[in-house]
Amino acid sequence: MTSKSPKPTIVLVHGAFEDASIWNRVIQRLQRDSYPVVAFANPLLGVAVDAAYLRSVIDRIHGPIILVAHSYGGAVITEAGGDEKVKGLVYAGSILPAAGEAPHQLVERFPGTSFPTSTDVIPYTRPDGTSGKYVLYQADKFHSQVAADVPASEAALLLATQRHMDFACLTEKVTSAAWASKPTWQILTRQDLAIPLAEQKFEADRARSTVIEVDASHAVTISKPDVVADVIEQAARAIAN
Repeated sequence: MTSKSPKPTIVLVHGAFEDASIWNRVIQRLQRDSYPVVAFANPLLGVAVDAAYLRSVIDRIHGPIILVAHSYGGAVITEAGGDEKVKGLVYAGSILPAAGEAPHQLVERFPGTSFPTSTDVIPYTRPDGTSGKYVLYQADKFHSQVAADVPASEAALLLATQRHMDFACLTEKVTSAAWASKPTWQILTRQDLAIPLAEQKFEADRARSTVIEVDASHAVTISKPDVVADVIEQAARAIAN
């Protein structure tokens, strides 16, 4: 970074079934290197609502911003990242949808995902009497299908704290794609059983992303935090030039 360009604020957006603690090791590294960091608490209510919440966070930040996403969070930063303060987008084991695409289309375009067979869709009744649905990972498949390169004890903690994802997160279409006009970096997770590697490569090519491949499961922010932090800092240096 140059003396005339302040370090950007790094806004971290987690995905489905998780909370902002998936970024803890990445945050420690970024803060050690003097980057301001905000870990966004993604509501997981649907692309439109989640993006609206993220825009409210962006509005309160002064100076340049880099948005970073994991998993479903990629749909949220893609939808909300059009603000002129957002200078770059980093996708880590994350979907990267185009305008008009819904997240479920991205995991179904190529073979290789275990997501449909490893999750349950659970109906519930809203306070107004209408019906809703949410999604959870099946307990006996969580470690092997989501976080195979994470110790069993840590995977058990992730399972115990997994959050409900509203079904709208899968079905709502993205209306705009920030990556079409912003530089992007994509960490491709070769051992990912949630997002097929072929899909990740398709999305990276389409967005003309700077690509970094890593032997990691879907839980890359936990199993390979230094790789994720390195790519974020690479993006920060690039936007300063």
